[in-house]
Amino acid sequence: MSSFRVPLEESEPGCPGPCNPVDRRAFLFASGATMMSVTLPGLGWAQGQLAKYPRQKVAELGKVKTGEAVEFRYPWDHSNCRMVLVKLGQEGGGGVGPKKDIVAFSSLCPHMGWEIPSKKFYPEVGMAGPCPGHLTTFDLTRHGMVVSGHATQGLPQVVLEVEGENILAVGIFGLLFGFGDNKAKPG
Repeated sequence: MSSFRVPLEESEPGCPGPCNPVDRRAFLFASGATMMSVTLPGLGWAQGQLAKYPRQKVAELGKVKTGEAVEFRYPWDHSNCRMVLVKLGQEGGGGVGPKKDIVAFSSLCPHMGWEIPSKKFYPEVGMAGPCPGHLTTFDLTRHGMVVSGHATQGLPQVVLEVEGENILAVGIFGLLFGFGDNKAKPG
């Protein structure tokens, strides 16, 4: 185990004894080195956990057409669980299919829950919106990130898998509007 020491400098005016003015870079370097060398018993390496969601068939590969939206509800049959699957015609973050161009997102804006109608999902340019509430626009090729507008979070993205010819919804990245926990069945 190696230790990091900032060299002591000669005394400076107004500084009794050896002074060691540590600049921001040296402080951050020393902090990082210390954190990497400290091991807390019992913690080991932190591991992320993937929440278990139901597997639900959404569409079939051969039937999804570029530019057409497929509406569905996931993970619950609830009004806040309205989703839109689109085939972009260009690769999208988290996309599935031969060209990795099939993606799905919540149709509710994370800002205040306004619905972005499926006709406002524009696969040809990879955008969704603007939201009718406050005009937020989202990039469907980059995991639904905000392009412009008031929302501070991207559209929640449905995790998709392909099994044979079936496109399955298997999870969600992001919190659905109106939920404290996506897996908690709404009342």
